[in-house]
Amino acid sequence: MKKCSGFISLLLILCMLCSVSLAETHLNVAWWGNQVRNDSTQAVLDLYTKENGTTFDVTMNSFGDYWTTLATASAGGQLPDVLQHSTAYIQQYVDNGLLLDLTPYMESGALDVSHIGQSVIDLGRMSGGVYGLCVGTNSMACLYNKTLLEQAGIELHDLMTMDEFMALCKEIYEKTGYKTDLGYGTESFFNYVTRGLGKPLYADGKLGIGVEEAEYFYGLYEQAMQEGWLLGGDVFASLVAGSVEQNPMVYGSSPDTMSWCAFNWSNQLKAMQAAAPEGVELALTTLPSPDPVKSGFVACSMYFSIAASTSEPDESVKFLNYFVNSVDANKILLAERGIPVSSVVGEAIAEDLDPLTKEVVAFVNNVVVPNSSETPAPDPDGASEIYAASRELVEQISYGAISAKDAAQTLIDTANDVFNR
Repeated sequence: MKKCSGFISLLLILCMLCSVSLAETHLNVAWWGNQVRNDSTQAVLDLYTKENGTTFDVTMNSFGDYWTTLATASAGGQLPDVLQHSTAYIQQYVDNGLLLDLTPYMESGALDVSHIGQSVIDLGRMSGGVYGLCVGTNSMACLYNKTLLEQAGIELHDLMTMDEFMALCKEIYEKTGYKTDLGYGTESFFNYVTRGLGKPLYADGKLGIGVEEAEYFYGLYEQAMQEGWLLGGDVFASLVAGSVEQNPMVYGSSPDTMSWCAFNWSNQLKAMQAAAPEGVELALTTLPSPDPVKSGFVACSMYFSIAASTSEPDESVKFLNYFVNSVDANKILLAERGIPVSSVVGEAIAEDLDPLTKEVVAFVNNVVVPNSSETPAPDPDGASEIYAASRELVEQISYGAISAKDAAQTLIDTANDVFNR
C-alpha cells in the first residue's frame, strides 16, 4: 500500500511539472517595418525564448497595413500584448484607454530607465502617464540617390531652404529625367514645413495653422506639377504604401516613374540601401524647409507600448525591458529602429554598427541636434483623418484637378469638422 501511495505521489508531482511546462508564457508582439527589421526582430524574439522560455506570435506589416490591422484588432478587443507605436497614432489609443501606463513599472524598476534621459522618457508621456517607451531616436531626412547626382555633376548641401530645394529638383529633372517624390504620403512633412513657417501643424490638440500656411504647403506641389518634375499620385496607386522595398527611389523601371529622393526617417537608410538596385549608393541630408532650424527636431523613431487588455502585463514589461536594455539583443538590432535610448547600450554596440548606421548616427548628432528646435508633441486624435484628406488633396493637385488655394481651404474646413466633433 505504501508503494502504491508513493507511486501515486510521484505521478502527481510529474503531472504538476508537466502542467507548469505546458503553461509557459506566451506573448503577441506586433510591429511595422521592412525586411531588415523583420529579420533582426525575429532573431531577438528567438533569443528571448531561448533565455526565458516565453514564446511569441508576431504580426508584421508595412506601415499602412499595420494600422488597418491594429484598428481591427482594437475594435475586437484583441490588441497584441506588445505593440510598436507611432507619434501619429499613439494619442488616440491613449484617449481610448487601450494602452497600459508604464509609470508604475518604471518606479518599481521592473522597467529600467536609469540609463535613459528624462527628455526621452517624456516623449512617451501624455494624458498623465507614460504610455509608450521610446526605443530609438532619429530625425526626418531626405534620403537620396548619391550615385545619380554624382553622375550628373550635381551637389547638394545640408539645411537647404525650400527655394533651394525646388530649384534643385528642377535641375535634376532637366539633367537626368528623374522626377521628385515631394513627400507623397509622408505625413510628418506637412508639420515639418509649417514649423518652418513658425506654426506647428497642431497646437493644443487642434489645428495650429491657417489658410495661408496650408496654401504655401500645397503651393509646393502645384509649382512642381506645373514645372513637370513632380512624381504624381498615379505612380503610387499600384505601390504598397509605406513599403521601403516599393519606394520610388529604389523601385521602378524608368526615370519617369522613379524619384531621386525619398522623404523618410534617418534610420531607414540601411533598409533603403538594401532595397536599392545594385551599384546605387544612397546618402542622406536634411529635409528642405522655409527655415530648416525651426523645422528640424530629434524624434522618437517609434514607441513600444503594452496593451491595457494584456493578460500578461508583467511578462510584457519584462520583454520590453529586455528589448531596450539588453546589450545582446541590441547587438542583433543594431540601431535599425534609431539610435538606442540607453546610454549603456549605445556605448556597447557603437563599434558593431555598420558604416551606414554610423553615418546615420553622425548625421543626427552632428547635423540635426545642433540645428533643431523642440520636438513636437504626438499628433492629436483625429490627425489620421486630416492626413488622409491631405493625401487626397495632394493627389488632386498632381492631376491638376484642384488649385493650391482651394486645397488649402478644403483642408482647413475638414480639420475644423474633425476637431469640432
